Amino acid sequence: MTQLSVVILAGGDGTRMNSKYPKVLQKLGNKAMIKHVLDSVLSLKAKEIIVVHGHLGDQVQAALSDYKITWVEQKERLGTGHAVMQALPYLKSDHQVLILYGDVPLITAETLRHLVDTTGKGQLGLLTAMVDNPVGLGRIVRDEYHQVSRIVEEKDATDLEKQISEINTGIYCLNAAYLKQWLPKLKNNNKQKEYYLTDIVALAKQNHVNINVSEPRSVREILGANSRLELAKLESAYQQWQVENLMKSGVTVSDPARLDIRGKVSAKRDCHVDINVIFEGEVTLGEDCYIGPNVILKDVSLGDGVEILAHSIIENTIVHQEVVIGPFARIRPESIIQAGARIGNFVEIKKSLIGEGSKINHLSYIGDTELGERVNIGAGTITCNYDGAKKHKTIIENDVFVGSNSSLIAPVTLGNGATIGAGSVITKDAPAGALSLSRVKQETVKNWSRPKNRSENSEETKAKTKAKTKAKAKTKAKTKAKAKESMV
Repeated sequence: MTQLSVVILAGGDGTRMNSKYPKVLQKLGNKAMIKHVLDSVLSLKAKEIIVVHGHLGDQVQAALSDYKITWVEQKERLGTGHAVMQALPYLKSDHQVLILYGDVPLITAETLRHLVDTTGKGQLGLLTAMVDNPVGLGRIVRDEYHQVSRIVEEKDATDLEKQISEINTGIYCLNAAYLKQWLPKLKNNNKQKEYYLTDIVALAKQNHVNINVSEPRSVREILGANSRLELAKLESAYQQWQVENLMKSGVTVSDPARLDIRGKVSAKRDCHVDINVIFEGEVTLGEDCYIGPNVILKDVSLGDGVEILAHSIIENTIVHQEVVIGPFARIRPESIIQAGARIGNFVEIKKSLIGEGSKINHLSYIGDTELGERVNIGAGTITCNYDGAKKHKTIIENDVFVGSNSSLIAPVTLGNGATIGAGSVITKDAPAGALSLSRVKQETVKNWSRPKNRSENSEETKAKTKAKTKAKAKTKAKTKAKAKESMV
């Protein structure tokens, strides 16, 4: 069986991106474009993956450190043919070679597998596509027998050749021996003074090598991105594709244009996804799940019948069946919500286990907690898990009732069936089946007047001022009268 090597060209400057990051690291669906390409390649089980880098290559290597890659630098930008030349010393002559591009991220493993499988050892495999608007793309020129004879770049094409709708995707499959034979023969006698990889098609024709033409399942697969605008268009195509696949699995999506998938989503039938939802990482939905508007799910697994209500954020969490979460709930990483639990509005859960049938319905924070079954947590309750230096655990056993506005100072354990009185600060373990509470004694002060502000006192002040003014005037009048009498 012929071994496969893959060469990925990733040395473009990407100047139109106007970014401090390489073009191939620009993100599509929250993942670098070249990672999409590599993930499609991995299923081909290639013997060797070679990435030809150039501009900001150190960044590309750092971003792809998890992949097994042979790195080759293209020090001068002299065209695609020149880029593949840099990989020649690393290619074994008896290998088939698949040539791809780091900025063409939507190419699928199925399309690549078909191209490789249908290209014989003595053939040149060429991926082409029919497009409505081929402006800027290389055209496939065929002879009178409708066989591919050469590829012409648009800048070098005649007006008649520019009318051709069949375009070159730039993706090739051929034996490494052909590359070693043909690439040194490439000329740069074109307007760009570059060595075009496309010229190997004409060389194959001259050497009577059969050219095998294959097409992608969708034109979207061969779309690339050289600018932010093109990247945005690519993102739209990617999202549409993802949502279509999700709907085929039996999911109702209220508005496909307002769902973002930034990872991998699998779903069973009869789920309903409302508007402005974001799926990140690995997300799994069971049957009959409802995802409300403006929800974010990242690395989450939902069981059957789960409802996530509006404006909730859940990350790295396992949610079992028939759970209701939200609205405005936040479930932080390493949490497990067991069957039938209820997590209500403005509740935050962090690194906690919430037992079956338990309820935390309002305005609470539960962190670093093991919470048993059928527990009721009253509004405003918090587990105080951090002492300023370390995190501590709270254990709440089955059938516990915690009254509203309580603070549980970890480490602390509430025994089975314990009741915590509302407004309590619990610093010691609460015994099973007992009422525990801590409150300051209520006092009443009689004949106490509430302080009044200036606005409340304004009328009273005016009356007092008026009375004082009147009394002063009266006193003044009496003084004058006495003065007159003394003069007489």
